[in-house]
Amino acid sequence: MLLFLSTCLLWLATSGLGSVRAQATDADPSVTSHHRNLAPNNADFAFGLYKHLVASAPDKNIFISPVSISMALAMLSLGARGDTRAQLLQSLGFNLTKMSEDDVHQGFWHLHRLLRESDTSLEMTMGNALFLNQSLQLLDSFSADTKRYYELDTLATDFQDWARASEHINEYIKNKTQGKIMDLFSELDSSAMLILVNYIFFKGTWAHPFDLESTREENFYVNETTLVKVPMMFQSREVKYLNDPVLPCQLVQLDYMGNETVFFVLPEKGKIDTVISALSRDTIERWSSSLTSSLVDLYIPKVSISGTYDLGGLLADMGIADLLNSRADFSGITQEAKLKVSKVVHKAMLQLDEKGVEAAAPTGVTQNAASGPLAIHFNQPFIIMIFDNFTWSSLFLVKVVKPT
Repeated sequence: MLLFLSTCLLWLATSGLGSVRAQATDADPSVTSHHRNLAPNNADFAFGLYKHLVASAPDKNIFISPVSISMALAMLSLGARGDTRAQLLQSLGFNLTKMSEDDVHQGFWHLHRLLRESDTSLEMTMGNALFLNQSLQLLDSFSADTKRYYELDTLATDFQDWARASEHINEYIKNKTQGKIMDLFSELDSSAMLILVNYIFFKGTWAHPFDLESTREENFYVNETTLVKVPMMFQSREVKYLNDPVLPCQLVQLDYMGNETVFFVLPEKGKIDTVISALSRDTIERWSSSLTSSLVDLYIPKVSISGTYDLGGLLADMGIADLLNSRADFSGITQEAKLKVSKVVHKAMLQLDEKGVEAAAPTGVTQNAASGPLAIHFNQPFIIMIFDNFTWSSLFLVKVVKPT
């Protein structure tokens, strides 16, 4: 039995949604073409999965790393055969009459490399680890392809000794995520023979930190009848801002030190699902081109959110019908057994605080001293979206309903 676990950790030591600052690199045009050919498909999959999760838990916080999930599912397709393989790739949005499987995997290889190496101002650890029962042996083709394209680590594990196996996996993930994810497993499925872990650790730094001395406890209105007290961070400066004339929301864009762009989207009261249902590549492009620099008094909660999602049912709704049933064909992984995916679990954690690094240069906007600042309080359910400018990837999509 194959247990697929996607583990994602986001640590926003300082966050900032910024203007596009994609750095020039020495990458050749073919590298650029490979990873950017994936971008539209990855974005469509990201918004589709995000909307499914929101619809399945309308009153819950949602936090996922779409690019991490896309990468893991594409890698898993290397071990799938027949309809299972086609469903995996098609659900990710790839038309194999227009893009070959080799081009898909080449694209993810370049994407992984660029996310890992293009920006030294961020801490980012992405990877995959395959823990297989020591009685199993991977097919040479699967082992070679997953190592080549996805740098898959393979670790033999004694699944007959459940306590030792879970300790083995927990220690590996703890080390890979710098101690941020601990005790991933307390108990393993007794029928597990092979476990795939996909993980991402990210730590960013605000270009313009929030004022530590200004954080105050304030009300956050979860809904019409529920409010909670949260530490509310504050900064006052010129930011990119939009009061959307099309959708019932306003938004700001802040900067990380690096290539990452973050949108904080504040829907009107009771309208968050309306805004989420309209999210698409076209929406993001429209927002990006419509933002203008404004003097803003910005109030954002100091967020701590974690969640675990069993994505199996959602993926079935999105077209991967054979991923969890008896028709699943993963005979391209090993010869010893016909493996099937029993779980698709995504575990995520978000921490957002004030810290950052003061900008070394002016922001390039001119303040209008005659007009007072616009006050924006993120004191009701809101959306966070984090993108990598250089690769055009959806790193994280978040729905914050209760930031405690």
